[in-house]
This record gives sequence, C-alpha cells and structure tokens, in this order.
Amino acid sequence: MDSSTQAGIVLLVKFKTSLSPDEMERRYKKRLPEFRKLPGLLQKYYLHDSETDEWGGLYIWDSQESLNAYLASDLRKSIPDAYQIIGSPRIETATVFDTLRT
Repeated sequence: MDSSTQAGIVLLVKFKTSLSPDEMERRYKKRLPEFRKLPGLLQKYYLHDSETDEWGGLYIWDSQESLNAYLASDLRKSIPDAYQIIGSPRIETATVFDTLRT
C-alpha cells in the first residue's frame, strides 16, 4: 500500500469492568477533556456491547506517530485503574487505507 493514500490508524480497545454503567459514564465523562487535548486524535467513540458486557473505545488517529505517543502516555497507562478493568483488555490496531467521506 502506498503510504500517501493512508488515511489514519484505528485503535480498538475492549474490556470488562467491575464498575456499574452509571459509574462508567461518570468516569469517562470526567476524562473527556484529557482525550480532547491529545494531538492527532481525530475521534474517539465510547462503546458498550450489552451482549458481552464489554466496554471499550474506538480511536481514530491521524498517524502511527500520534498513536505511539498516546500508547506511551500516562493517560493511556491510567485506563486500567480508571475503569477497574478485569483481566487483560483486547487491543487491535488497523491502518485506514481509504475513507468514504473526507
């Protein structure tokens, strides 16, 4: 794939938590300003799968460098404690090679 056509990087994180849905909402809303300040984070979707009771985030990054900076950040390292994650989260990344809309 030609890197000039790359449209970004997607990070998907899914996890289980011991927190109630109300507490999850309170905590992620409190942390929103920190995520809004992240350089290169184009969008973040907060997720909940009611069938598996997994929570998560879908992040859209402008580049691998921006994602790498986030992965090394204290904000990322604080997520397991902030959301009382049970076990290990599932983490996937993918390169966006094209978009429907610009």
